[in-house]
Amino acid sequence: MAGMSVDGLVSGLDTTNLINQLISAEGASQKALKTRLTATQQAASAYRTVNTTFLAISTAAEKLTPTALASARTASSSSSAVTAAATASAVPGTSVSFYVNSLASTQVSLSKNTWTSATADARIPGMTWPIEVYNDKNVSVGTIDIPAGATLSDAAKAINDAGKGMTASVVKLADNSFTLQLSSTKSGEAGKFTVRTASEDADTMGSSFLNTADPRNAVLHLGGGVTASSATNTFADLVPGVSVTVAKADSEAQVNISVASNNDAVAANLQKLVDAVNAAIGTVKDYTNNSKGSTAALRGDYSITSLGGQLLDAVSSAVGSFGSPAQAGFQLTKDGRIAFDKNVFTTALKDKPEMAQALVLGTVASTKPDGTPVAAVKGVAARLLDVAKSASDATTGTLVSMAKGQDSAAKDIQDRIASWDLRLEKRRETLTRQFTAMETALSSMKNQSTWLGSQLSALG
Repeated sequence: MAGMSVDGLVSGLDTTNLINQLISAEGASQKALKTRLTATQQAASAYRTVNTTFLAISTAAEKLTPTALASARTASSSSSAVTAAATASAVPGTSVSFYVNSLASTQVSLSKNTWTSATADARIPGMTWPIEVYNDKNVSVGTIDIPAGATLSDAAKAINDAGKGMTASVVKLADNSFTLQLSSTKSGEAGKFTVRTASEDADTMGSSFLNTADPRNAVLHLGGGVTASSATNTFADLVPGVSVTVAKADSEAQVNISVASNNDAVAANLQKLVDAVNAAIGTVKDYTNNSKGSTAALRGDYSITSLGGQLLDAVSSAVGSFGSPAQAGFQLTKDGRIAFDKNVFTTALKDKPEMAQALVLGTVASTKPDGTPVAAVKGVAARLLDVAKSASDATTGTLVSMAKGQDSAAKDIQDRIASWDLRLEKRRETLTRQFTAMETALSSMKNQSTWLGSQLSALG
């Protein structure tokens, strides 16, 4: 019935338009709800966007642990052919010198037999199957066999599939001349292998292949006949916490490796933290902009603007008896953001490491020699982490809770809008029936009038 047109059947009225106007007037509340829904959804999205920036603060702050500040290390090499890497266990000031006598290599062997093609029968005199593989200890690690009629390519595949510590390739030497090349799967002396064909005994095994490259360890000469050996070109923990990788052998060129504190890496992580804080402050300002004409989703929301204030307080407030964080390079700018001076920080970390670490991380609770307790003090990074977690914690975070609150409100508004859809549809049906009844009544009255008129005319 809602789609029935009763326009001016008798009355001449635009009843469809009248019904639409009445429905529109009665639906004003629903329109207001739709406007509220849009605003509520935008607010929920805004809370989540702000929350993302506070999560970034948490991530950056968590990288600034006491261990990270105290154990950042860097290792340098005097040779471009030698690289060094240091871990937290490396001791600043440690150094080591050496000569690179040799690089690590893998064993490569060629079959003394040749085949006319890669598809030639792999079983020929001098290359009898199955073959048995021995490791560097001269201990058998298994046999490899091929079926009758297998080609040279089939033999190479069988060796590769066997996983006996070596790989095989078919090598073309000339037209109608192919051979089988075997290579160790690992470098160093431990990668040595020997192949014994079915026709060889303990004395002649290995005679069917010629070694073109012997397996060797990488060797460093540290002086006085002392050497260090590695199956690869990397020497892990050559000195505690320092690994060295060599790329060129030169027994005449001395290489020096030294370890130092990597304050630049620590400063870089602090800069990332400051960048994350500034991004969060900027996002808060954008979403809470309360200036004239602002359409910000969280305009004037004090709970959000206060979070920005807490970030600034965390950076500007004194850290216990150590004083202002400015001593570690932190400053507030005129536009309400944070600046970090790397040079100030690295100088403080070098000259006054205890103060620099305390300003960034704070100190733990302790007891003086006389038994007096000393309370813990939180530094800049720890305070920023507290603010970020209180806002973005998945369970208790204020931003998370506010976003969920807006989600709940949006769901309630959507339900109310849906109820209005049903109410207005019923109202339209009612109005349509009423106007239809009116037109029907008018039509009946018109018919009666016409009949009476005809009767009066007949009497006259």
